[in-house]
Amino acid sequence: MAKTFDTQAEAILHFFRQLKPDFEMGAGISIMNPYKNPATWSVAEKFYHKFYGDDRPRAFIFGINPGRHGAGVTGVPFTDPLRLEEKCGIPNEWKKKAELSSQFVYTMIDGYGGVEAFYGRFYITALSPLGFVRDGKNLNYYDDKQLIKDFEPWMLRCIRRQLATMPTEEVCYCLGEGQNFKYFSKVNQRYGFFKEIIPLPHPRWVMQYRLKRMPEFVDLYLERLSVSDRREPREKQ
Repeated sequence: MAKTFDTQAEAILHFFRQLKPDFEMGAGISIMNPYKNPATWSVAEKFYHKFYGDDRPRAFIFGINPGRHGAGVTGVPFTDPLRLEEKCGIPNEWKKKAELSSQFVYTMIDGYGGVEAFYGRFYITALSPLGFVRDGKNLNYYDDKQLIKDFEPWMLRCIRRQLATMPTEEVCYCLGEGQNFKYFSKVNQRYGFFKEIIPLPHPRWVMQYRLKRMPEFVDLYLERLSVSDRREPREKQ
């Protein structure tokens, strides 16, 4: 029987505390768990208690896996130290270096109505809630065939644990219209976690390759996220 929590914040933080990867990784690959850093954990507690201190359902947004300069530092997906302080109102001692994906996400959040409105409706997670590093660089789970095979059972348990303790909806979102969406769609087809997965262009891709069209992609996000306003609760599995 799944543990019950009074707030989404308690469920999310419990989930982070229980993250214990139990799979082998190939040569040169290491796992990145920001929540083992006391400073990161302290900030994550403040963030989630501030924005998720209730029991309202949120629509899930699944990224790929944390990067070294966003969630890998702050413990909050797509949130660099700069946006954490300026947009979320959570002071921190880290260098206020901007990260591209975070820049896009918080521009979009401003368009949605601000952090209170956005985080009151959405919960950003990832198919792998912990990151991977190879040769000092971020590694996406799907870029290594053996890694994707080895980590899948753990990834499935992570999805189930979140769905069991965090009220959500029948519709979820996937950041990345390519490999992440392709893989997640196959997983969802097998296990039926969600009625529908709506893909969104990955923020990093937008900022690297379509920067001049950034306002257009912000509007695209806002349009697709509005689907979740027609809320349907997800049945517990």
